[in-house]
Amino acid sequence: MASQISLPLLLFLLLSLTSADDTAIMTKLSTSFKPPPSDWTGGTSYCQWSGINCDNSNKVTSINLSSKSLSGTLPSEISQLSQLKTLALQRNKLSGTLPSFANLTSLQEIFLDGNDFTSVPQDFLLGLTNLQTFSLSDNFNLAPWQVPGYLIESSNLGTFTASNSSIFGSIPDFFDSLPTFQNLRLSYNNITGGLPKSFGGSQIQNLWLNNQKRGLSGGIDVLSDMSQLSQVWLHANAFTGPVPDLSKCVNLFDLQLRDNLFTGVLPPSLTDLPKLINISLQNNKLQGEFPEFKTGVKFEAEKTKINSFCRDTPGACDPQVNVLLAIAGSFGYPMSLAEAWTGNDACDEWTFVTCDSQRKSVTVLNFAKKHFSGTISPAFANLTSLRNLLLSENDLTGVIPQSLTTLSQLVVLDVSNNNLSGPVPKFKPTVKFTSDGNLFLGKDVGGGDGKKPGSGSDSGAPNGGAPGGSKGSSTSGGMIAGVVIAVLVFVGVVLFVSYKCYVKKRHRRFGRVQSPEDGKEMTTGNVMNGNNGYGGTKSELQSQSSGDHSEMPVFEGGNVVISVQVLRQVTDNFNENNILGRGGFGVVYKGELHDGTQIAVKRMESGVMGTKGLNEFQAEISVLTKVRHRHLVALLGYCINGNERLLVYEYMPQGTLSQHLFECRELGYPPLSWKQRVTIALDVARGVEYLHSLAQSSFIHRDLKPSNILLGDDMRAKVADFGLVKNAPDGKYSVETRLAGTFGYLAPEYAATGRVTTKVDVYAFGVVLMEIITGRKALDGTMPDERSHLVTWFRRVVINKDTIRKAMDQTLDPDEETFDNICKVAELAGHCTAREPYQRPDMGHAVNVLGPLVEQWKPSRPEEEDSYGIDLHMSLPQALERWQSDEGTSTMNDISFGQSYSSIPSKPSGFADTFDSLDCR
Repeated sequence: MASQISLPLLLFLLLSLTSADDTAIMTKLSTSFKPPPSDWTGGTSYCQWSGINCDNSNKVTSINLSSKSLSGTLPSEISQLSQLKTLALQRNKLSGTLPSFANLTSLQEIFLDGNDFTSVPQDFLLGLTNLQTFSLSDNFNLAPWQVPGYLIESSNLGTFTASNSSIFGSIPDFFDSLPTFQNLRLSYNNITGGLPKSFGGSQIQNLWLNNQKRGLSGGIDVLSDMSQLSQVWLHANAFTGPVPDLSKCVNLFDLQLRDNLFTGVLPPSLTDLPKLINISLQNNKLQGEFPEFKTGVKFEAEKTKINSFCRDTPGACDPQVNVLLAIAGSFGYPMSLAEAWTGNDACDEWTFVTCDSQRKSVTVLNFAKKHFSGTISPAFANLTSLRNLLLSENDLTGVIPQSLTTLSQLVVLDVSNNNLSGPVPKFKPTVKFTSDGNLFLGKDVGGGDGKKPGSGSDSGAPNGGAPGGSKGSSTSGGMIAGVVIAVLVFVGVVLFVSYKCYVKKRHRRFGRVQSPEDGKEMTTGNVMNGNNGYGGTKSELQSQSSGDHSEMPVFEGGNVVISVQVLRQVTDNFNENNILGRGGFGVVYKGELHDGTQIAVKRMESGVMGTKGLNEFQAEISVLTKVRHRHLVALLGYCINGNERLLVYEYMPQGTLSQHLFECRELGYPPLSWKQRVTIALDVARGVEYLHSLAQSSFIHRDLKPSNILLGDDMRAKVADFGLVKNAPDGKYSVETRLAGTFGYLAPEYAATGRVTTKVDVYAFGVVLMEIITGRKALDGTMPDERSHLVTWFRRVVINKDTIRKAMDQTLDPDEETFDNICKVAELAGHCTAREPYQRPDMGHAVNVLGPLVEQWKPSRPEEEDSYGIDLHMSLPQALERWQSDEGTSTMNDISFGQSYSSIPSKPSGFADTFDSLDCR
């Protein structure tokens, strides 16, 4: 009987479901509007209501109620309108949280602009595979949100408009995957970063990104590949560099570039764009000739008052000016030159330029310590009167142009302390040529064979020829010379074989490594000194396929070229079981030498890295050969093998601070105690202080974060990853760079302008302190929007001791004394993340604050007492020498004292007052 009843009931339910319409949903929508449209009454079918269209099954397909003065909210039930294709509610007064439209696969158009919505769910556009148009502009009270990356799934998307809608973060990089996308309008938001590379492969026609709060930054070279462009609004941002060649943009009619930081010479193709009718360039630092556009083009440009054109009217620049601008172009047209080089006379007080007063010709160019990047231009050779050329202490790459040897008046050429590579031109003996500090100069970095290049000397005879020989034609003389040479070669071979046998016997305990490429036998030498991060254990890293250690470049700090065969052996041929982690440019492996010493090997492929990765590889070597400190990870050596680049570091067995803070449960680590956390913070502060002010050269790390802080078995910290390091500018000046680093740790002024000082590291250190206190990530996408950005949330929430206790990591459970220490560190974190760089302290102040909170450290091994302690019977000079040795410095100016106390004031000038020690704000 039960089965007879249930079957009809089941059929009835199925019939009810299939015939169900959208009545309940539309009734809910009607009650949410205040007031609803006048004809939205229960007496008529909702399909007959104004603004509503339905299909044959009474499913709602469109809602069009634009400009109806509607207020109220949108109910979440609207996401159940399964056949909805168009939702047009623009220019009303709707408020509250937007509902999610996730998985409404029929939805094609959404118009919500001109309302008063307050927040956006993270998944509100997820799974909209047929979405074509989305508009949310002019919703001024929205909470900050980001353009979602999952829009890459909306392959039919053609228009995305969200101006004045509180968007922050960067522009996602997926536009080359949207084949029909044409219109992007994101003006008047708080978007930062640069233009994504995917713009270059997109079909975008109209691009509006103007008036970002902090300003988009970086170059705009990607526009040169956007051949479909019609209208481009990039004004009121912080873009830098030159205006690119836009000759492919034949449909471009409107180009707005005013109010940025553009420099350089305008490309000739700009004035020849066939459809251009409107362009603005004012309030930049553009150089070169004043542009002359065709009749009918509306051109706005304040002349030399704002820009730096050589003349106030169209016309050619002075030839000497053109040469100097070409030189500036090879440096990327830095802002310092664009601001200083104005007018059409290079000898009229142009900065860094000295001229012969009589002939008005350039004789001296002093670009030393200007933090320029780029290459050395061959255009220098056109300055025929040039006597002194100073390019030292920059970040120049590439080769030294051969054309510089043609400068007949040249007396001094200094290219020291850059990242130059390639062959060294042969200058006249009268030229004082200085090239120290270029690790790859004289080497073909692109060749990748790992062998040391030749010296470049052109003396000696070719291989196989007689070196010298008599001028006479006597056969006996030639025979005698041949016999003598043969005897000398034989004796040399015997001595060499004897020496190799001796070395082999002496180092038998290291064994032999068979080369998989050529079968050559290699020997490994025990030449590294004890100070390599392993408590005095010597290393067997130095190795060459030739076996001739005299051919191996050993750089400052003990870093050596290491054979790839040795690295393959110690990592078990780069076995996946030895992987420690993966990064943007490669994989890090654990290795173990024959004597038990453990190392970390970062393996990169140049094809994957590109130019950026190769620059980071060179930067790490360049920096870590100049600095050495107990709280900086030591570089033991490197290897160039074909397309591979490998770096060898000391091994830190406890992994990263990030793992202990955010992944301790998954990895089975116990939670860090407060004593461990504040000790780690002090270690990091000391390492960064050394980089900023105690090393021989000052450096900016630019990527300080928990994943770049490594821990030893004693839970002492060392700062790692120096691929983004820049030389610090002198005094309070900033240096202009391409934006790099990690979102969440970027100082506001760096994200906005790309210009850095040491205070960007101080800001990142403050973020790390907040992470140490709270156990939360700097950016956490799993949190609600209002809590996802740690710094913003921390400033808003941490206002007194009670809120600090609620905000801190609950695994700490501190007593009163420990809690007071936590409050002091919270105060320091607030100062370090002050919005203005001048309000942030130096790292020396951070050391002085954290030092007293940490008990005097006792080494985990008794033998280390002698390394870090000071014998009280020493004289003061002896004690200073010991300190100097411990900190890895080479001059008295580089001493890093145990507690790093210095003359830094307790509260530096301009220090932010947003936090008060009484209430821990």
